Amino acid sequence: MIIRSADFVKSCPSLKECPVTSKPEFAFIGRSNVGKSSLINMLAGKKGLAKISVQPGKTRTMNYFIINDDWYLVDLPGYGYAKVSATTRDKWVKSTENYILKRENLVCLFVLIDVRVKPQKSDLNFMELLGQNQIPFVRVFTKSDKITKIAVTKSIEAFDKEMLEAWDSLPQTFISSSVKGKGKEEILTFIQESINNFSNDSLNRH
Repeated sequence: MIIRSADFVKSCPSLKECPVTSKPEFAFIGRSNVGKSSLINMLAGKKGLAKISVQPGKTRTMNYFIINDDWYLVDLPGYGYAKVSATTRDKWVKSTENYILKRENLVCLFVLIDVRVKPQKSDLNFMELLGQNQIPFVRVFTKSDKITKIAVTKSIEAFDKEMLEAWDSLPQTFISSSVKGKGKEEILTFIQESINNFSNDSLNRH
């Protein structure tokens, strides 16, 4: 897939404010400071598209971007660490959960995981919630340029081992580096194939 255009559309504090559309949506989520904005900018080929912050927990709304006038990329608030009040954090969690569980044209959720960090309960529990609700998702291990290839493999193996205690099979997995552009082609190809399937499914339903 070649990205010809990528533009910010709107920030949505709740599901009811999300665009009324039948276009396919791909959402990105992960723990705070996982490198989500950097990955989104790398995929879109546009440096300042998603705002990168030194302070974790900066994404506080569901941010919509239209790509190639064809599909939406949705930047969701991170889970885990963020210096905000418990009330504010609960509000984000609720609105994000609502979006994930009820948004009909959400084709796939990209769960971002920092490959340098050992398996975290928050990531494992979140993916379990997705599995229980049959939400299609893939894993993206970020920041792969920060450690050796062997360390990347070991880290993913440790994650797989944890997941296989509860899962029969593992979701599709991508390894990325926003600095090196690693994973861009594979992720965009996956999105293109998913859009094709989504379009075919929509045609079959009508």
